[in-house]
Amino acid sequence: MKTETDFRRLVGRPSAFVPVMMSLSALMVVVGYVAIYGTARQTDEGAAAHIWQLLVCAQVPVVAFFVVKWLPKAPRAALCVLAMQLVALLIAATPVFILHL
Repeated sequence: MKTETDFRRLVGRPSAFVPVMMSLSALMVVVGYVAIYGTARQTDEGAAAHIWQLLVCAQVPVVAFFVVKWLPKAPRAALCVLAMQLVALLIAATPVFILHL
């Protein structure tokens, strides 16, 4: 039970949920871009590509802070949160790689 409590406590921390929200925002940028403009290749990376890149890259310091702060204190719960963050990042990156955007 303590692990579940630790996980619930950690998920509420900004350093845990902010990377997930950033990944979901990056996914919404891609979905919105594809819905409006389609998947045709552009000569230049547009604003949507740069926003996606910024959202993905900006997660690195937040996740690093989370690892440094919480992995030693609650390793099992922290690894579960890290797995959740990784899954969210993979979900955001999947359409970019599948559609070659």
